Amino acid sequence: MKKRTITDWFRREWGSLLLLLIALLIFLFVRGRIGTEDPGALPSGDYVEYEKGVVTAVLSDSTEADEASDMAYRGEQMMTVDVQSGQYKGQSMLVYNYVGPLYGVPLSEGDGVALLISTYKDGNVRANVFEYNRIPAILLIVALFFLATVLVGGRTGLKSFVGLVFTILCLFLILLPLLLQGAPTLPTVFLTCAYITVVCFTILGGLHRKSICAMLGTVAGVALAMGFGLFSQWIARVNGLRMSDVEPLLQLRQAGTPIGMRGLLVAGILISALGAVMDVAMSISSALEEVYAANPSVTVKDLFRSGMNIGRDMVGTMTNTLILAFLGSGFTLILYLFSLGLSRYQFFTSAYLAMEVVSGVSTSIGMILAIPLTALISAFFLAKVHR
Repeated sequence: MKKRTITDWFRREWGSLLLLLIALLIFLFVRGRIGTEDPGALPSGDYVEYEKGVVTAVLSDSTEADEASDMAYRGEQMMTVDVQSGQYKGQSMLVYNYVGPLYGVPLSEGDGVALLISTYKDGNVRANVFEYNRIPAILLIVALFFLATVLVGGRTGLKSFVGLVFTILCLFLILLPLLLQGAPTLPTVFLTCAYITVVCFTILGGLHRKSICAMLGTVAGVALAMGFGLFSQWIARVNGLRMSDVEPLLQLRQAGTPIGMRGLLVAGILISALGAVMDVAMSISSALEEVYAANPSVTVKDLFRSGMNIGRDMVGTMTNTLILAFLGSGFTLILYLFSLGLSRYQFFTSAYLAMEVVSGVSTSIGMILAIPLTALISAFFLAKVHR
């Protein structure tokens, strides 16, 4: 067997490399067009900063477990903290740490903290503990996730992790800034999802038949989720303005930030549906490519039927996964509402339930309809166009 060289790999993957280069240029261009705030000089009036520090000594501690709050701690601590960033780096400050069931944790010597440092125009400086510094813990969790992904998934796992990092960068560096600058909510979210789909599938499988079919199936499935979401919120008479956590965004809009809030409900549906639809589309496309490779004489009809048989086995578990994910994300609120003993009319006519139904069902619809669409695209592309 002839050994493959880097030249052979480049000839086979030049299309994928070109597409990824174009995608990178698009990313840099859009990112460059998004205005970034220049922090410049420190303000002259009263202002606050968030910096990191390390507890050097706990001078007093009145925290104690509260049985009525499920043994959560209450009280306050006075301590000295060495500031490790910002204009006060290297200084030792006297700091208070306020602890309650819903905020703060008791701290010990050597713990890392995030400080809220208030600087007043008369020269006085006051610092409180904002939170325990969780950045090292988060980095460790991500590192363990990366290790598990690579050990189990090998090269494919590494590619999937790269795709995940790219997705997160797109959401936080492209999508959110664009929405805050007034870009139309639904078109922006849909185009971002399509862009992420193309890049992630190219990273994962290259610009080849099964990846192209999966791309088309995913984009079609997300589009159908958007359409069904718009229809559902119209007949249920709810939109992004009725979401429980939208009030701060409404205040931002009233203060001049041109964010479009009505489309946020369906925008969340698109982002939630993207991962599930990508999973289904790639599974169907990859399976049908294997079927075609084993029997190149298979017809479009038979290949489509095989795709549907594979997809039907995925519907039950994937639908449960999506619905339970939505219920789990709002489990605390659901538990609270259940404790109120609401009447069935009060509960079933609430905007909260309507939005959960719209979100969960629309996402599932996108995933379910992606199955026949991907099966049809893959069958036509493999069994007819490829011949």
